[in-house]
Amino acid sequence: MKRNRAIGMAAAAVLVVGIVLAVWQADRVKEAFAPAPTVWQERADEAQAELAKSFWEEERGLFNNAAPCIAQLCTDPFNYWWLAHAVDVLVDGYERTGDAGYTERLAKLYQGILDRNAGVMINDYYDDMEWMALAWLRAYDATKEERYKQAALDLWADIKAGWNEQMGGGIAWRKEQLDYKNTPANAPAVILAARLYRQFGSDEDLAWAKKIYEWQTKTLVDPNTGLVWDGINRMGDGAVDKDWKFTYGQGVYIGAGVELYHATNKSRYLDDARRTAGNLKADFLSPATGMLPSEGDGDGGLFKGVLVRYLGGLIEADPDQGELIELLKTNGDSLWEYGKASESASFSNSWAQTPDAVVQLSTQLSGMMLLEQLAKLEKNGSMDER
Repeated sequence: MKRNRAIGMAAAAVLVVGIVLAVWQADRVKEAFAPAPTVWQERADEAQAELAKSFWEEERGLFNNAAPCIAQLCTDPFNYWWLAHAVDVLVDGYERTGDAGYTERLAKLYQGILDRNAGVMINDYYDDMEWMALAWLRAYDATKEERYKQAALDLWADIKAGWNEQMGGGIAWRKEQLDYKNTPANAPAVILAARLYRQFGSDEDLAWAKKIYEWQTKTLVDPNTGLVWDGINRMGDGAVDKDWKFTYGQGVYIGAGVELYHATNKSRYLDDARRTAGNLKADFLSPATGMLPSEGDGDGGLFKGVLVRYLGGLIEADPDQGELIELLKTNGDSLWEYGKASESASFSNSWAQTPDAVVQLSTQLSGMMLLEQLAKLEKNGSMDER
């Protein structure tokens, strides 16, 4: 009798263990097939909606300079290069979601820029034209609209004319100051030329990318640390602006290295990008919080956005960049916490402060570039198990 009871108890125990194992296994299967987290994608969607609601002006086909829109501040000055980054942000949204609303707004923005710029995309500043060419090339890649491709090619033809041998080479900053060369007019040109080569296969474009990159590296990059300086000969004295160091200068040089790595498969370019990214901790990040600095309003409001865009590209090329992923997440969490404190997805020049009553377009776009990079990393699984 006791033996039968023992056998029964043992069978019951086996049954319980079996049930527990089955439940555990079911949970594992459920976990394996659960949808990927979408926190950052949802945040990016909310920020895109805020941009459309608060900054877009349908009648002009342009984004206003600020929100709320106050008097002449809405439309003047014509911030051409801010609008190039607005194109980029719309392409981010379209590539991530496939929503046709983004392509409709891109088409209106394209015409709006032409209408505001005397019917052309050409500008007097070489760096501004590079941002615009990069943006329309991305728009073409995403939509296959031929006019976007032509805009990028027309801009590129004009940009190449900015190269001269003063200061040993390099593309000038603007057409009225051909002897002043800086990182914003050269590193983005490398990115553009390398992307044109990858997309259309012209060896001439690759040669341009390499030539500009070598000048940039030799002239405006600290060989010991990878820190990127801003420019040379700004005051006509041949001096390098070593005290001018901005996040977007680091970003475009990182982007240049990544694009040349993709174009040539040569690791030296990726190594350069890694080294400059590795120096961010020493020269830009807050040691206490890991936050990137505020670089003011106006044009400065865009600087961090440019950096994080190209950090995202480096992470895609080198997924083992765990510290860079954490850098983006730290800044993104803070940006969102303080932005949402205002009960809208609006952002500050400092990603550790609530936004001002009036938010500039440059600042809003910068925060959105951070969210879109995090959303992209989330979507492609780069943040899994981190």
